[in-house]
Amino acid sequence: MAISYKSQLKYKDYQDLTDQIRFLSSEGKIWLSEQRMLLMAVSAMAAFRREIVNSMGVERAKGFFLRLGYQSGLRDAELARKLRPHCDEIDIFLAGPQLHALKGMVKVIPIKVDIDQKAGDFYAEIEWVDSFEVEICQTELGQMDEPACWALLGYACAYTSSFMGREVIFREISCRGCGDEKCVIVGKPAEQWEDAEEFARYFKADPIIEELYDLQSQVSSLRSSLEKQQGQYYGIGQSASYNKVCKMIDKAALGKVSVLLLGETGVGKEVVARSVHLRSERAEGPFIAVNCAAIPPDLIEPELFGVEKGAFTGANQSRPGRFERANGGTIFLDEVVELTPRAQASLLRVLQEGELERVGDNRTRSVNVRIIAATNESLATAVEAGRFRADLYYRLNVFPVQIPPLRERLEDLPLLAEHFLRKFQTEYNKRTLGLSDKALELCLRYRWPGNIRELENVIERGVILTDNKETIGQDALFAVVPDSEFHQTSSQSTEVIDYEGQIVAGSTQSVSGHWAADILNCGVSLDEVEKTLMQRAMDEANQNVSGAARLLGLTRPALAYRLKKSGILSES
Repeated sequence: MAISYKSQLKYKDYQDLTDQIRFLSSEGKIWLSEQRMLLMAVSAMAAFRREIVNSMGVERAKGFFLRLGYQSGLRDAELARKLRPHCDEIDIFLAGPQLHALKGMVKVIPIKVDIDQKAGDFYAEIEWVDSFEVEICQTELGQMDEPACWALLGYACAYTSSFMGREVIFREISCRGCGDEKCVIVGKPAEQWEDAEEFARYFKADPIIEELYDLQSQVSSLRSSLEKQQGQYYGIGQSASYNKVCKMIDKAALGKVSVLLLGETGVGKEVVARSVHLRSERAEGPFIAVNCAAIPPDLIEPELFGVEKGAFTGANQSRPGRFERANGGTIFLDEVVELTPRAQASLLRVLQEGELERVGDNRTRSVNVRIIAATNESLATAVEAGRFRADLYYRLNVFPVQIPPLRERLEDLPLLAEHFLRKFQTEYNKRTLGLSDKALELCLRYRWPGNIRELENVIERGVILTDNKETIGQDALFAVVPDSEFHQTSSQSTEVIDYEGQIVAGSTQSVSGHWAADILNCGVSLDEVEKTLMQRAMDEANQNVSGAARLLGLTRPALAYRLKKSGILSES
């Protein structure tokens, strides 16, 4: 059933919209729900518009501002649906005009609105009062030859099209910016406009943009080619720490030296290893990746070096190992520290002599394999502990490369997130509006204990949970928003708890000085301090492990492990 509105209907209360505004002056940010907003002087926008018109011409500038308004309209339509899910169609629709007024852009007076979402019918006549774009024309550009409310018009088109689920076009039939008495717009489905195709071109690339798109297409093709050579997301980053790694890898790829990749779990060691292979002279050869930690100790040697039939129970046939399969190419040994002593000896022989023997065989086989090893544990420490051969360590440590964790290269996160968004939107056949401003800010403040692998999983979750043409919000990324795992700043208060579980100080500085001295004088061990802190956190969180983890700034699995180890939490 169509709903018709002819000026007698009042706007719904603005409270649900104004409640979404947050002024965080200390952070220099303004939020409207999950959109980051700006307060900008109209005079500054007027100067900007004049520059755009002068540099691009009126027609191209019109398209530019129409598209600018269009993007804003899409996001506000999404917000309106979320805030008014159970309201009448007209109240949901009128959230757009209310948001326009709330943002100080224009006062909107609906003259007539006919809506029937089920049938797809729409017609609206609307008056704009005190348009900011008219004011811009009056102060900077002078009277225009054609209607001048471009960004407002783009907003109306996008907002209504998203609301109706079909293309709706608004046209400004009179405008004070070109000398008319009023600013009045009319909106109806695109097919009901004779010049719909001509108008739609404003929302597409003009000649300048088309040229840029052609260049972007060429860059994209080059990037795809490079990704084939470099491997997945290798090279995506602009931070100084990661650029340093890339330069080292560039040099390593051209040589034959063994490479040792160091870094936390999830930083992308296999991706880097694959890039070294694909950019080396061995690129046409095989690349074999082995996770040494995933192979049972008694099977490591047969898996790596092969086995002869009858060598042990279950060896029913002879088969080559991973090294033989990698002949002429590269083998990547992840978690190399987990190799058994016998496997370490065999690996050293491959490195020194380029030959191996299968398990149960006395025949020597030559192999031509480049070795790239990786570990998230210090091999030097393992050597001191007697777990790793010193001579093998020296052979592997010829060209070590330390890959920084994601928290130390957060400026690369937006680029990585965009890469994963493209990947999963293609995989799941979706087209989202990307991360909300607040979701991106959360990502930039989170510590990422799982590094790039965790980011990839989080983005995949966000794409799965977000509908087409909607923004990926915080809740879609994280089941529980990890607000207590953000980087802590020196301005934040730190509660210091004594060994009896009592709060003894509230400070903006790290735990030190007299408190540490008191603990040492009392002879309290580090384990006891840790246990007391965990017990206090569990009590504060009503024995909820996730809540206690947030209080302590740990991940839930990390705290659960410590709780079981200390006996606070039973194994069951």
